Order: sequence, then structure tokens, then C-alpha cells
Amino acid sequence: MLNRFFASVECVKRRLNPLEAYLVVMSNAERAGGLVLAATPKMKSVHHIKTGSRMYELPTWDERIIIAPPRMKLYLKVNAMIQAIFRRYVPAEFIHVYSIDECFLDITGSHLLFGSTDEIVRKIQRDILEELRLYVTVGIGDNPLLAKLALDNVAKNRPDGIAEWRYEDVPETIWKIKHLEDVCGIGHRTAAHLKRMGIFSMYQLSQTPLPVLKSAMGVIGEQLYYHAHGLDYSRLNKKYVPVNKSYGKSQILEKDYHIPAEVEIVIREMVEEVAMRLRQNHVDTSVIHLSIGYSKYSIKKGFSHQAKIPSTNSSHTLIPYFLELFRRYDEREPVRSIAISCGKITLKAGLQLNLFEDVNRTLNHEQLEVTVDKIRMRYGFKSLMHASSLLTGATGLKRSEMVGGHKG
Repeated sequence: MLNRFFASVECVKRRLNPLEAYLVVMSNAERAGGLVLAATPKMKSVHHIKTGSRMYELPTWDERIIIAPPRMKLYLKVNAMIQAIFRRYVPAEFIHVYSIDECFLDITGSHLLFGSTDEIVRKIQRDILEELRLYVTVGIGDNPLLAKLALDNVAKNRPDGIAEWRYEDVPETIWKIKHLEDVCGIGHRTAAHLKRMGIFSMYQLSQTPLPVLKSAMGVIGEQLYYHAHGLDYSRLNKKYVPVNKSYGKSQILEKDYHIPAEVEIVIREMVEEVAMRLRQNHVDTSVIHLSIGYSKYSIKKGFSHQAKIPSTNSSHTLIPYFLELFRRYDEREPVRSIAISCGKITLKAGLQLNLFEDVNRTLNHEQLEVTVDKIRMRYGFKSLMHASSLLTGATGLKRSEMVGGHKG
């Protein structure tokens, strides 16, 4: 793991030591509710500011603090440089990118070339520090699960940033984890479910019979049982590519939208982006879903409805169906969030027409959309946008310049 990745990159760019600087990467710092995306170790130890903290919690009286806006394109560029270092020691098929700041490496086949596990780990740490000035923490294990748990629970707090958990260590490592939420794969809901069953620690989880967990939680219960014993049979070189069951997009608006016409502009933009993904993957949808969340000041929560439609991936066809759902169920309350999805995905078999359609007009629409897709893929989504995206309320132009929901 790359220690506080975003914050470390920003420190390096400013020629600061990531371990000594007082820096936070913050989204929407101009607002009291601005969100901390990453913070240096000093910010956490001295001011108790960490990922998820808010702008109003920041001790602005401390002049040492630097507030950096997120630069996602820069972080992705640095991540690519780190991947290149990994590939010096491990073939690409034995590298699994877990997130922008975490990665799994299977170094089983690298020992003859580069030495023991400890030697390889320290060489990678040294290369990244010397070339990129970034500090790396490492979890070592007999499988990805043990490596991840060693990283999260021990390595981050050690001076050398290295921790090693093996199968034989399970009673003294995994079983000693007191808080269920400290284990990857166990979120608040899963932990709450386990606690209702009388399971409050990993040791208790490990001693619960497999049939009991499977009966109460299905496949997840079975997985938790094996994880409590340190068992993980996944192999990094055997990639699992799931078939998408749906394609969707959601966004929380920057303000409450009181005018339905402005909400419809945003829906149009979102549908266009999702339809483009459908066409890129050569699939159609025959079920659409629209969720609208109202303002926190509204007495109503919003609505969520779906509709069956003729199989299609055309923006021209999909937009009216989504707008119809919105107009049918909207209660004229201020809107704060929008989510759309397209389900019942099938591979596109061909162009379906009915007796009342103009064949040439339909073909022209399809060809036009394919052409627009190619231009957008090459020059970006904002290279071709509807004039409505320049109207009040539109978000497509601004979001096209973002990466991962933040400024690039």
C-alpha cells in the first residue's frame, strides 16, 4: 500500500517530506462540508484529521497546514509509474490492482531472479522511494487475504512498513482481531448481522459452525467462515471477468433543483453517457430504472421506479422513457440526487424495427450515435454535447472534466 497516496503525491510535488508535512487533499474546500480525501500522518497524529474528516473540523489556525485540491489525473499517472516498477519484479498477469493505492503481487515465481520474499519487498520499497519519493507499506502472506489483513492491521503502524502473516499464525493474528469491521469484506451491515447472531470477534466467528453461518448468510457466511481461518483460494493470474448485469450512473447534485426542466437536462446527460457504454459493449437493455432523491429539507424522500421497454441501446430511444418515468412520479419536490440504470442486458443481435418505423430514419440515428461515440472516445465527452448542456442546471460539461468525481 502507498501511504496516504494522494497526500504523499501532493507532498512530493511540493518537495515536502510526506511523513513530516501538514497537508490534506480536500474536495470542495470552499465549503464547510468539504471532504478530506487523504491526510498526511502528521495531520492524523497531531490534529486527528483523517480521510472522511470535514473542512469545518480543520484547525485553520495552524499556518503549517496545506490544503490541496485533488488532481486525479496526476494520481493515475503516478500509479502507472508504480505499476511499471512492479513489473520489473513480477509478470503483469501476477499483478492485481485492488485500488489506486493498493495492489496484490504474487512473487512466487520471482525468487530465483530477485531473492527471498523479504529481499524482493525491500527492493520494491527502495525503488519507489528513490525514484518517486513515496513510502510504501507491505503486507506479506500465504494468500491475498492474509497479506491484506497483515497490511491493514500491522504494517501501517510499523517503522519499516512491513508485516507478515502466515497460516500457522492465524490463532495469534486473525483470531486476535477484536473488531469485526477491521477485517476487509466485513462492513457495518455485515458486522451488525453477525452481532445479532452473538458473534462479536473474529475468534467467535472462527468457532461458529459453517452450516450455521451458511444458513444465516448464504454464500457470504461460507466465505466469512473460511476467511476467519485465513483461507483464501483466489489466484491472481486467474482473472474473473463478471458479466455486467446492469449499467448505471448516479450523482449528488451540488444544490437542490427546484425546476423540473433543469432536472430533465441532467437526466438527459446521464442517459447519454450510459447509452454510450451500452453501445461500446455491444449490448441492449430492456429494463430501465430511475431513482430520485429529494432535498433533506423535503418531507418526502423521493421515488424509485422501473419500466420494461423494447430492447435498445439508443440514446434517442432511451431518453424519452426515462423522462416519462420522471414526469409520471415526480412530486414537484426539490431534487438533490439522481440515479439511473439499465438492466436485463443482452448482447445486441441486430437492429429491430416495427411496421410503423421509418427504416432510413432509424438507421441514420444509429449511425449518428456511433459516430458521436467515436468522436467522444477520441476527444472527450464534452467534444460533442447538446446545447441544453449549456443551460442552467446542466452538469455534464463540468463533470466531463472530472476524474473519479473530482477535478482532474
